Amino acid sequence: MPIIATSLIAWLIAQSLKFLITLLRFKKIDFRKFISPGGMPSAHSALVSSLTLKVGLMEGFGSTLFAICLVFSLIVMYDAAGVRHAAGKQAQILNRLVEDYYKSHTISEKRLKELLGHTPIEVFGGMLLGIIIALLL
Repeated sequence: MPIIATSLIAWLIAQSLKFLITLLRFKKIDFRKFISPGGMPSAHSALVSSLTLKVGLMEGFGSTLFAICLVFSLIVMYDAAGVRHAAGKQAQILNRLVEDYYKSHTISEKRLKELLGHTPIEVFGGMLLGIIIALLL
């Protein structure tokens, strides 16, 4: 199977799992889970880890292309668990401040998106899913 197809399938499965987890956990249908960031498992991690493993299997683990993919994957997963997760926490705090201010003043309340990144477990879950998909396809 082509490398890009494997990566996209890993992403699609991860996004579908987010939808199913939301359905089972909260008894709520939320189609936004198919395209939204954050949550378990990390679709970004699934996509880049399947890409990296598939490139390693097809081009060799000593190839320049594998090295590029590995570095790219590590950056994406670090960003998902680090920078974007921190930005989501900041959005939660800002939303609380706006709510508190909104209660005593007349302003337009526009909420920031809070689920931007992933916990390390969500990133690991996405990475594991991507590796499994790359090995199966």
